Amino acid sequence: MTTTSPAATRSGGVRVGVQRFGTFLSGMIMPNIAAFIAWGFITMLFIPKGFFGAESPFGWHWAGVAEIIGGGGDSAVIGWQGAMTAVAESADGNILAYVGLVGPMVTYLLPLLIANTAGRMVYGERGGVVATIATVGVIVGTNIPMFLGAMIMGPIAAWIMKQVDRLWDGKIRPGFEMLVNNFSAGILGMILAIVGFFAFGPVMLGISAVLGAAVDWLVALNLLPLVSIIVEPAKVLFLNNAINHGVFTPLGIEQAAETGKSILFLIEANPGPGLGLLLAFTFFGVGAAKASAPGAAIIQFFGGIHEIYFPYALSKPTTILALIAGGAAGVTTNMVLGGGLAFPAAPGSIIAVTAAAIGPGVGNLLVVYLSVIIAATVTFLITGVILRASRKRDLEAEGDSFGAAIAQTEANKGKSSAAMDALRTSTATTAASAAAPATTAVATTPIERIVFACDAGMGSSAMGASVLRNKLKKAGIEDITVTNQAIANLDGTADVVITQQQLTERATAKSPDSVHVSVDNFMNSPKYDEVVEMVREQRKEAE
Repeated sequence: MTTTSPAATRSGGVRVGVQRFGTFLSGMIMPNIAAFIAWGFITMLFIPKGFFGAESPFGWHWAGVAEIIGGGGDSAVIGWQGAMTAVAESADGNILAYVGLVGPMVTYLLPLLIANTAGRMVYGERGGVVATIATVGVIVGTNIPMFLGAMIMGPIAAWIMKQVDRLWDGKIRPGFEMLVNNFSAGILGMILAIVGFFAFGPVMLGISAVLGAAVDWLVALNLLPLVSIIVEPAKVLFLNNAINHGVFTPLGIEQAAETGKSILFLIEANPGPGLGLLLAFTFFGVGAAKASAPGAAIIQFFGGIHEIYFPYALSKPTTILALIAGGAAGVTTNMVLGGGLAFPAAPGSIIAVTAAAIGPGVGNLLVVYLSVIIAATVTFLITGVILRASRKRDLEAEGDSFGAAIAQTEANKGKSSAAMDALRTSTATTAASAAAPATTAVATTPIERIVFACDAGMGSSAMGASVLRNKLKKAGIEDITVTNQAIANLDGTADVVITQQQLTERATAKSPDSVHVSVDNFMNSPKYDEVVEMVREQRKEAE
């Protein structure tokens, strides 16, 4: 049985399509962010201008090291000395930079991880394997970090594998399944790798060149700040993933591989605009928005959950102009002073930004900090003017406009959010007045596994799972597994699936035999108490 809150307004058309596309793109990138961070740290340590690079005052001079170690005359050491000396005579003089780790990781490891993840999203393990094989052909055919190629070839290869398997589904004689499956995947992977090498790779090379030239053109004409006109409103409407993960991240990685940093990583991730907006609501806002803004600012700035400021912008849409101005000011600062990040800051926390900015040097870190401060200041000042101008009207207004803005934010996103849940927690009285009566789900089978599901299966669902886990523990129930995962990975084994109300329909299709509980937020939903009570009642009946 499914429980649902009153249906939120359904959004359709282009916006939903872009959201789904952006979610798919982020689904390829986000599970592999740890690999990007690892590569970023290695890069900022060992590229020529890194902490231990050849151009750094702390750099390792390999020829001198080789000469000292190779003095013993042992053939193995002499061979190692020769390799070191050869690298020392190269342009950068750093064996770890391009011979050892940085080059192979950015050229092969990262694109192949993306391809494998994309393939698995489309067609499980077989899709991941074939997508990886096919992407190798694209990489070798271009010999550059081929992130866009991986993000396109990976899903296509997995989809083709899925269609091929359908041709002989149910027609294979018993005992020949493994033979057919292995050879079909291997042969198709070979064909797609060849196609990627001769045809797809050069096409992607041209697309990458065009996109890179477009960015260079914007920088050369000092027009890059104008991108904020698109990015900031897109963030509020959850349409930014297609731009950020589809364009900025791949191009940023290529720039970082060449120069050690990229401004593209900071266009969307800069926490300054959101901080400025929330501070303005803290000082000049009214009602629930004013009361909750300080806590939201801490979550946004240090936790990196930018979506927590979206309801504030939606409750006063003219403040989006302030976000655009702040974002543009931050981009301008980095563009003029040469600021950038060594790897993507995910999430967009000041802590992650600091880690990604310190590698290219202390000077770069100061520039990035300045861009955050300027972006926050510009947004704060403009938002303050807007809020002061409408303060009297806002005080006289009736109704829960901020609560409506939270609901609209979740409707725009198409899924629940731990950030929105935190806002509801801090404005519990307002939320309670707007909450609708809930119905209780009824389980007909023993409850042993509860799954929180959202699009990515990470942040918001993980927080919700933690909340319910604690409630069950306080109730003395510790033998139930509570986990979180992406809706796409639901396999029907969960006894109870908890989703945000706008995702319940998709979750029901993926796991039709589960009990589905639909909530309007993941942090403090009253449905959790109902789930705990449902488990208690079930245990009593079983005794």
